[in-house]
Amino acid sequence: MSTTVPPSGLAAPAPAESAGTGTGPAAPRTTSWGADPYANALRTGRGPLFLRRSDGWLLPLDVERWCSDAGSADLSALHRCEGPVLDVGCGPGRLVAELASLGHRALGIDVSETAVARTRGLGGAALLRSVFDPLPGEGRWGTLLLLDGNIGIGGDPAALLARAADLLGVGGLLIAETAPVDVDERVRVRLDDGRGGPETGAAPAAREAAGEPFPWARIGTPALLRHAGAGGWRTADQWGAEGRTFVSLRRPVRERSARTSSQSAESAKSTPEISSQLPK
Repeated sequence: MSTTVPPSGLAAPAPAESAGTGTGPAAPRTTSWGADPYANALRTGRGPLFLRRSDGWLLPLDVERWCSDAGSADLSALHRCEGPVLDVGCGPGRLVAELASLGHRALGIDVSETAVARTRGLGGAALLRSVFDPLPGEGRWGTLLLLDGNIGIGGDPAALLARAADLLGVGGLLIAETAPVDVDERVRVRLDDGRGGPETGAAPAAREAAGEPFPWARIGTPALLRHAGAGGWRTADQWGAEGRTFVSLRRPVRERSARTSSQSAESAKSTPEISSQLPK
């Protein structure tokens, strides 16, 4: 799982690095997903882990499922993938690994070093990047995945959908997992491992480990379809599996700006070590 903010608050882009090995310098990150509670949960493969609002509300995160093999609900989404796949917020890599076994060329991106390391440990390709960083193959991906709540990245669904449109090729497919309730909210949250956050009088070390609050969004299917329609996306499918809900959307038909095309070209040239992951 990955989180970041749109470019107005973006940290410096990561330097080029290898997708298949752990070589190359790690990018400095300010996002809370690099904080200890998340890294520790991925290392152990279990929670508890929550997103915590300032009013004490907690959203449980399903670490055990993320660290397991892809399940039937995951497969319901993965079997719909087309062409090369970019998994945004790949977490510990179960989806990237499964996509590779299904014959897809897949790349995961995440802002957590631990998540990227675990994905590579499963044999998947992964980069330490934000979705708002320059990425290989911009404008040529066949499918972009936003599963496990990652439609909430950045707390601005419209900005995330616009970025997804820039990454996908013509006719490309976005597959997103939505909240199983009709909700459309923007919140600021921090990671919490169940020992309490700053609002509950945690020790200074615990407050530091949890990191700074960051923007997040919770989006149900009706809300996502409204945002997508406003952005010119076409609904391809809606379905549910094992209590989870999914939507697939076709990229808007529009001309890419000269600036976007230039950025994509520069992005591809800036990452020669991972050229094998570029869509063709």
